[in-house]
Amino acid sequence: MKEKILVTGGTGYIGSHTTVELQNAGYDVVIIDNLSNSNESVLDGIQAITGIRPVFVKGDCTDIDTLRKLFEENPGIKGIINFAASKAVGESVQKPLLYYRNNLNTLINLLELMPEFGVKGIVFSSSCTVYGEPDLNPIDETAPIKPATSPYGNTKQISEEIIEDYVKSGAPIKSILLRYFNPIGAHPSALIGELPLGVPQNLVPYLTQTAAGIRKELTVFGDDYNTPDGSCIRDYIDVVDLAKAHVIAMKRMLDNNDTDPVEIFNLGTGNGLSVLQLIKAFEEATGVPVPHKIGQRRAGDIEKIWADPKKANQVLGWTAQADIKDTMANAWRWQCRVSGKN
Repeated sequence: MKEKILVTGGTGYIGSHTTVELQNAGYDVVIIDNLSNSNESVLDGIQAITGIRPVFVKGDCTDIDTLRKLFEENPGIKGIINFAASKAVGESVQKPLLYYRNNLNTLINLLELMPEFGVKGIVFSSSCTVYGEPDLNPIDETAPIKPATSPYGNTKQISEEIIEDYVKSGAPIKSILLRYFNPIGAHPSALIGELPLGVPQNLVPYLTQTAAGIRKELTVFGDDYNTPDGSCIRDYIDVVDLAKAHVIAMKRMLDNNDTDPVEIFNLGTGNGLSVLQLIKAFEEATGVPVPHKIGQRRAGDIEKIWADPKKANQVLGWTAQADIKDTMANAWRWQCRVSGKN
């Protein structure tokens, strides 16, 4: 049996898919989640896919006593993948203290406890938001870090700095910082997927809910950008591809003694797709129309950004595999299941 891994925020969207891939790779998984933006029923989906129900602790990672008790009751944890963070850009502008308290205190607590309980490494869920509006595309890991445009983005920058400073201080841990581009889709089984509470903040769940008739129409924020069709361009990465990268990163940290103590990787496909192209890909993949209209530009939106994933391709041996139409078809199967259309 491989090592035991703690997945914080493990019943969330990316956390649940990563738990599946960890268990499929033979790791033992312990999940902690306060269920503020997820549901405990996700564990049923994980179990249905893998045949294994991960250990689950309902708790808040900002409470260091809760975390200490988790480590005491689940001895032998060797690695952490940290997804426990608030992640809505707009909400972070309205509630900055909530974001700083949750995202930073969680990380500090985990780092503080790692040496005490012999935890070797932490994979940190970062974001391409640290690059701001890029000077050039595609972006590699040497691109400059720009001033954050939201408290959410700032927590990612500060968290990266906290990890780097802690490791430089001599802490006996390693870390891999994974800067995601735009995760979308769902597990091909349609047993787990993105299930936002309330009105979706992300494009694809809003798109699928619109296609399902739950939302009246999708608003495309601006069609006058300097892009081929005028809508914003992003690098959309399938959530299962993203989850597999975390397993590879964890294995690298735990199995290799000669790697740098802190490593950074961009995770994306290397291809930019516009919002209008994504809508078209969904419609072609499913045959279902998406009612949409063009609206005004949205404050804080970046015009275009996509990854140069060569470092992850070459060093980790990881490559995004999924075809965008397959990804959109999986998102639609998941939407149909949760809205009772199957």
